[in-house]
Amino acid sequence: MGLSESFLLFCFSWSFLLLGTHQLQSSQTQVLLQLRIHLEYPKQLEIWNSHNTDFCSISSLGQVNITCLDNLVIVLRIKGDKIKRPNKSDYFNGFSIQSQTLSDSFSLDSFVTTLSRLNSLRVLSLVSLGIWGPLPDKVHRLSSLEYLDLSSNFLFGSIPPRISAMAMLQTLKIDENFLNDTIPDWFDSLSNLTTLSLRNNKLEGALQDFSRLSSLQVLDLSGNRLSSMLPPMPKGLVMLFVSENSFSGKIPVKYGKLSGLQHIDMSHNALIGTPPAALFSLPNISYLNLGSNLLSGSLPGNLICGSKLDFIDISNNSLRGDLPSCLRNESKERVVKFGGNCLSTGVQYQHEQSYCKEVISPRRKEFGGNNVGILVGVILGLIVLSVLLVLGFIIFCRRYCPQGISKQHLLHKSVQENSAVGFSTELLTSPRFISQAGKVEIQGLPVCRIFSMEELMEATKNFDSSALLGEGSYGKLYKGRLYNGTEVAIRCLPLSKKYTIRNVKLRLDLLSKLRHQHLVCLLGHCLDGGGQDDYSPKKVYFVYEYVPSGTFRDHLSGNSPGKVLNWSERLAILVSVAKAMHFLHTGIIPGFFCNRLKTNNILLNKHGMAKLSDYGLSILTEETDKSTAKDGLTSWQMTSLDDDAYSFGYILLEALVGTSISSTREAILQNNMASLSSEDRRKQIVEPAVLASCSQESLSIVISVMYKCICPESSRPSFEDILWTLQYAVQVQEETAAGDQKI
Repeated sequence: MGLSESFLLFCFSWSFLLLGTHQLQSSQTQVLLQLRIHLEYPKQLEIWNSHNTDFCSISSLGQVNITCLDNLVIVLRIKGDKIKRPNKSDYFNGFSIQSQTLSDSFSLDSFVTTLSRLNSLRVLSLVSLGIWGPLPDKVHRLSSLEYLDLSSNFLFGSIPPRISAMAMLQTLKIDENFLNDTIPDWFDSLSNLTTLSLRNNKLEGALQDFSRLSSLQVLDLSGNRLSSMLPPMPKGLVMLFVSENSFSGKIPVKYGKLSGLQHIDMSHNALIGTPPAALFSLPNISYLNLGSNLLSGSLPGNLICGSKLDFIDISNNSLRGDLPSCLRNESKERVVKFGGNCLSTGVQYQHEQSYCKEVISPRRKEFGGNNVGILVGVILGLIVLSVLLVLGFIIFCRRYCPQGISKQHLLHKSVQENSAVGFSTELLTSPRFISQAGKVEIQGLPVCRIFSMEELMEATKNFDSSALLGEGSYGKLYKGRLYNGTEVAIRCLPLSKKYTIRNVKLRLDLLSKLRHQHLVCLLGHCLDGGGQDDYSPKKVYFVYEYVPSGTFRDHLSGNSPGKVLNWSERLAILVSVAKAMHFLHTGIIPGFFCNRLKTNNILLNKHGMAKLSDYGLSILTEETDKSTAKDGLTSWQMTSLDDDAYSFGYILLEALVGTSISSTREAILQNNMASLSSEDRRKQIVEPAVLASCSQESLSIVISVMYKCICPESSRPSFEDILWTLQYAVQVQEETAAGDQKI
C-alpha cells in the first residue's frame, strides 16, 4: 500500500513540476496565511510569514510541500508533530487535549471553509496536526481533489455524505482518528476511487457491498469495531486489510476468484469454517494472514500455494488434520505460522485434538435456539413492564398533580435555572451548543435576571411619553434608569395568544443565553399577565443595556447627525455585525434567524464599538409558527436564513452610498448596482468619505460580497463566508494604508 501511494504522489509532484510554477494569486496567498493562523502557527509553517512570500518557489521540505500551476495551489501537504495517541483504545471525549490537539478556539468548520477557497487543489495531505472535531460536509467544495489524507488527527463522528459528490477522488485516507459511526453505503458513487483507508478508528456496524467499486485496489478497514460478515469485493482489488475487527461467518468463496489480490490480512476476527483453498493459490498472492480467528476443519492435503506466496499465518485457530506439504516451510523464502491449532505435526505448538472440538462446540451453542428464546422472552418482559410503569406514572400525574400551580410557579422561576421544558441541561449550558455563553465572565457581561413591573415603572416614570425612544415592528422602546443609576433601554413586545407559559419560558431561556460582545446585552425581562386571574402572559418587557452613541445610520453620510465614518471605521463595524450574525446562526442550537437587519439596528457605544439590537425576537412573534420543512428546519428558518444575508447586503450597500436614498430596496438595486461595477462610475454614487479613505481593492472586495448577498441569481453566502471576506477586505485596506505611510 505504501509503495502505491508513494508512486501516486511522485507522479503528481513531477507532472506539476514539469508544468512550471508561478507567483500565486493574492487570494491564494491570503488563504495560505489564514490556514497558518487556523493551525495555530505550527513550526513547520514558520516560513509562511507574509504576503510577499513566494509560496510556489519554496523548496519542498520533508514536512511541507506546495506545488502550483497557473498561479494556483494544486498540491498542499503538511505533516505536523502533534503527539500521536499510543494506541487505538485511548479515550477521546471530543474536546481539545493539551499538547495533542489544537486549542479550544479551533473551529474545524471555519478551517474547512477557508481551505475550500483553494478550489484547484488536487492533492491535500494534513497529517498529525492535532485537527479535532467532526469533519464538516462542506469538505466536498474541494471538488477537484484526487488525493485526500487526514490521518493521525482527532476527527470523530461520521464520514460526511457529501464526499460522495467528489467525483475526481482517487485516494481517501482518514487513518488513526476517532470516527465512530458506521461505514457509509455511498462509496460506490466514487467511481474513480482506488484507495480507501480508514484504519484504526472506532467505526462499527455492517459493511456495504464493495463489488461495485470497480476501480478500488486498496481497502484498509483494520483496527475498527466492524461486526458483519465479509461482503463481496471488486474484481480489481489488490490489497485487503480487515484485521482487528469482529467480522464473523465464513470467508466468502468468491474471494478465491480475485486474481489481482496480493496482500490479505483477516487476522484477529471471529471468522469460522475452513478457509477456501483457492486463497492460497491466487496467482499474485504474496501475503496471507488468517491468524487468530475461529477457523476449523482440515486443509486439503493437495493444497497448492501460489508461486509468489512468501508469508502465511493460520495460527491460533482450531484447524485439525495434517499440514499440507506446501505449508511445511521447506523453503527459506516462505514464512509459515501455524501454531496454536490442533494439527498433526510436531512443529510449532499444537493443542490436543479434544481442544479444537471443545472450543468449537460451546461457541456455536452459545447463541443456540434455547438461549436465544430465553433472551427474547426476558427482553419482551422488560419492555412490557416498562410500558406499564410509564402509563401508570402518566395516569398518576394527571390525576394528582395540579396544573394551575405548576404554571403559575413556572412563570415566576428565574431564567438562571439549569434546564427548560423541551431542552436538556446539556443543550442549554453545554459549550458545544452555546459556544459563547461560557465566556460571560471573560467578557464581563452581567447574567440575565427577572425584573418586576414595579422596577420598570419606576425606571420609566410609569412609561411616561418623555421616556419613549421610538416604536417599531417589535413594539415600543423606552429609555429608563434603574435604582442603582444604570441607564437601560426597555422594549415592550406584545405576545401572541397561542403561546403557553411553558412555551414563552423556553424561548426566554434561549434568549437569555445569547452573550456576545457585539450584541446589545440583554439584562433581563419581565412578563406581564395583563391583570388576568390565570396569569397568562400578554406582554414581555426586555431590559437591555443603553448604547449611547446613536446608530450606524447616523454616521454614514454628510447630512447625518453624527460624525461621518471613514472606510476603515465602516469596515470595522461591518465585521462586528458579521461576527454577531455568525454567532446567532451557528453559536447556539437552534440558531436565531430572521433578525430584521438594518442600519438603524446597529448601535455604537462610546468607544465606537458596534452592537446589534433587536436580535432573536422573531422566536416570540407570529413568523415562527410556520410548517416544518426538511432537515429539521422550519420553512421560516430556511427563508429567513437567506433573509439575514439579503438584509446584510443592503447594509453593505448603505455603507457605500450613504443614507440619502429614500426609495425602496428594489429601486436601490436597480439604480446603483450597475454603477458600482465600474470604478469610474462609483465616484458618482459612493460616499465621498468612503472614496477619500478606501483602497480600490478593498472596496471591490466588499462590493463583490454585497452582490452575492443581494442578487437573486446568486447563491447567498453564509455569514462565515461573509465574515471571512470582510476580514480579508480589512487586511487589504490596512496593507494599503501601511504602504502609503511608507511612501
